[in-house]
Amino acid sequence: MYQTAKVRFNRMFNESGRCLDVAIDHGIFNEYSFLDGLENVEQVIGQLVAAGPDAIQTNYGQSDILQRIPGKNKPALVMRVDMGNPYNAETHRVMFSALQNENEPLLEALRMDASCVVCNLLLLPNEPDLHRQSLRNLARIRSECDKYGIPLMIEPLVMAPNDKRGGYQVDGNKKLIVPLVRQAREIGADIIKADPTEHVEDYHEVVEAARCPVLVRGGGKESLESIFEKSYQFLQQGTKGLVYGRNIYQHPNPTQIVKAFMAMIHQNATPAEALAIYHQNEQSGQ
Repeated sequence: MYQTAKVRFNRMFNESGRCLDVAIDHGIFNEYSFLDGLENVEQVIGQLVAAGPDAIQTNYGQSDILQRIPGKNKPALVMRVDMGNPYNAETHRVMFSALQNENEPLLEALRMDASCVVCNLLLLPNEPDLHRQSLRNLARIRSECDKYGIPLMIEPLVMAPNDKRGGYQVDGNKKLIVPLVRQAREIGADIIKADPTEHVEDYHEVVEAARCPVLVRGGGKESLESIFEKSYQFLQQGTKGLVYGRNIYQHPNPTQIVKAFMAMIHQNATPAEALAIYHQNEQSGQ
């Protein structure tokens, strides 16, 4: 990683070398179910900033809410620079993945002083052209990131067929995830936001394939007990943190759950301790 990119990288990763990135960039994908909990984005970002995650992930159109907050003690901005239609319940006749700005793909991230940009690397059943499109996007973004000193987070997504459980389901097969993560690193990822494997004990293979910080992505909403337990186990496999969206912003109080995740990531809190922190915050009204 170039030295200028390292400067931005350090905004996301504190002294522990780990990061909680809260993703609220879902609106770009035109999926109604993603918007539950994001109706009032200003309110959500206010709650998140109060809880103090390391980073908040948005698109350009919502990034001003975070960046206009005065003072320097606020989360780093991670900006998504791509868009597409692979997240819907039904497969479209034409599937696509495109950069949000085809001419100058990093312009908005530079204008809003983003610490990092994120872009998908898609692998869907029987959609090789979608994979090709995302590779083309990343080839373009990589050279721009090197030019301007912005870290690149690549999000390798291995999706299961829609006819199994509806749209946007992770295929946890490590034999698909590990090679895609390796491909992301070969392209030049500085950070990888990777799918969880079906068996947590296999995740060290993802970390080894990445050779750069790996943040586990969350996916669909689960119970607190389940998500704390899974998160803890993945952190024990050598990951450097979490990128969670719906498991935070679709929670009744995002502030409370962020505090619990932050304790788990930066203070090595166990699932039981994280749950106790969550309930303590709940009772105190914080």
